Amino acid sequence: MTDPLPSWNDGLAKGAILDFVAQVTAEHSSTFVPPGDRIATFDNDGTLWCEHPMYGQAFFVFDRIRTLAPQHPEWQAQEPFASVLRGDIKAALAGGEQALMALVMATHAGMTHDEFTAIVQAWLATAKHPQTQRPFTEMVYQPMLELLAYLRANDFKTFIVSGGGVEFMRPWAEQVYGIPPEQVIGSSIKTQFELRDGQPTIVRLPELYFFDDKAGKPVAIQHYIGRRPIAAFGNSDGDLQMLQWATAGAGASLGLIVRHTDGDREFAYDTSPMGRLEQALVEAPQRGWVVVDMKTDWNRIFND
Repeated sequence: MTDPLPSWNDGLAKGAILDFVAQVTAEHSSTFVPPGDRIATFDNDGTLWCEHPMYGQAFFVFDRIRTLAPQHPEWQAQEPFASVLRGDIKAALAGGEQALMALVMATHAGMTHDEFTAIVQAWLATAKHPQTQRPFTEMVYQPMLELLAYLRANDFKTFIVSGGGVEFMRPWAEQVYGIPPEQVIGSSIKTQFELRDGQPTIVRLPELYFFDDKAGKPVAIQHYIGRRPIAAFGNSDGDLQMLQWATAGAGASLGLIVRHTDGDREFAYDTSPMGRLEQALVEAPQRGWVVVDMKTDWNRIFND
């Protein structure tokens, strides 16, 4: 039979995935799960695509600040905007969550949904990762694309559950991952319905609606999906509660952590400016989660 996961080396991680799918799809087995309950949730940044040295959406935010700067001369002396315009990203992020939120609101709000979607699509058409010079939509992990396809071939419904902005991901998730917009869950800002020149529009407001990270992930899963996943995939402590929730149900389940260990083909880190992998790594053996070693478990990382 054709190998459904050719970019995965034979080993414990690949074997665990194949065994899990075999268990839940064996119709006369006690571990059988009906197709309607085969829900799999995936973090995005660092799990499906590269998050180093910054999230893809962070690059988008900083590029938008530079594009909008001529309309905001006050930014030259106002932090964190001034640091971004000087190219000092470390200083811009030193202000923590408050500074990042100011940057996001300045670049993500004050426009209609359709206008924002067009801006994201235009940026992705030309933007490239600064170290690899690949388009960001080519910084996706080939083994994870194969995993998504394998699960869907076995009647799983695959969802993205990410701390990233939901409206940033939806314009390209279906083309890149095969995941339609209605199966993308993420952080969001408030919106409202307006009639503009007699035309109905959805307008984006400069106020946070929901932050889809850590304990927010299982809450969002229950709110938007209404079923407990039987498989969850992440790469950091931001995914810990999602993994706990997915693997605490009755019956077979799979929790998997992508660990960045390949400094030659990608990046090697557990802790970065974008997040850390500590508690989830401690709990993995206790809860039977699979930890993927990118260096040894994947024979290729990107689609070359």
